[in-house]
Amino acid sequence: MTILLALGSSLLWGVADFFGGKTSRGRSTVLVVLISQMAGFLLALIVAIVSRSFSAPTGYLPWAIGAGLAGASAVVLFYQALAIGTMGIVAPIAALGVIIPVLFGVFSGVVPSALCLAGIVIAIAGVVITARPTDAAVRTERHALSILLAIGAATGFGLLQYAISGGAHYSTVMTMLVMRCTTIPLLALGIGLSLHPGRRGPREPASGFPPKVIALIIVIGVFDVSANLLFAQASIYGALSVVAVLGSLYPATTVLLARIVDKEKMSPLQNAGVLSAITGVAMIAAGS
Repeated sequence: MTILLALGSSLLWGVADFFGGKTSRGRSTVLVVLISQMAGFLLALIVAIVSRSFSAPTGYLPWAIGAGLAGASAVVLFYQALAIGTMGIVAPIAALGVIIPVLFGVFSGVVPSALCLAGIVIAIAGVVITARPTDAAVRTERHALSILLAIGAATGFGLLQYAISGGAHYSTVMTMLVMRCTTIPLLALGIGLSLHPGRRGPREPASGFPPKVIALIIVIGVFDVSANLLFAQASIYGALSVVAVLGSLYPATTVLLARIVDKEKMSPLQNAGVLSAITGVAMIAAGS
């Protein structure tokens, strides 16, 4: 059950990330994330009402708030990285946030196995290889920026996974609900500041969000909160180090969709790097 739940969260995250990156191209990333978070909030609210989760012990509150702060930052950075960079490169880098829950496990006395440590090394090596621009036509500044954004997103995702697992031991549903209650005001504030009359930031035209795009963003939000729920439930049944790694296999879905839908092309060396990163993640799961 743990493996199925974790892999289910990975699949949903992979699909949500692919379409989240696509809808962020040429649009306000923060606004895209805000709409998706609002959709996720409504779903979490409905589930909380149906499951009568409001009476759960409030120990989830600090974990949920922390998860909201980490998650909002990570998603904004990740979608922006996907929007300006190559999905097949950005996604595996962001997945390395899985190292953070493993490290927390080490600090709590859970020492990774030799296979797990080898997997971490191989995954990091894969990221280094993948992140190297090999095509002279690639705009170096945009490539470098997408890598930095992906690294920031990886840190946020790792902290998010750790916080979700902590809150899930009190209430899975309320952790998801409070997460959204934390992220939505922050994202709205960010948009409000960007639209301040004294600022000259880019204004988002209404035509940038037609009904079809908004509907897609809502689906992204539903997939995202559903993935979080599955991940949180899996962390209750199994070890966080294993669940976190299995949940972080989502780049496989994102990369596959990018290849099929967008016809993304990468050099043989970068393909080897992606394979190395994903192999490293699998080794971490097997050795955890």
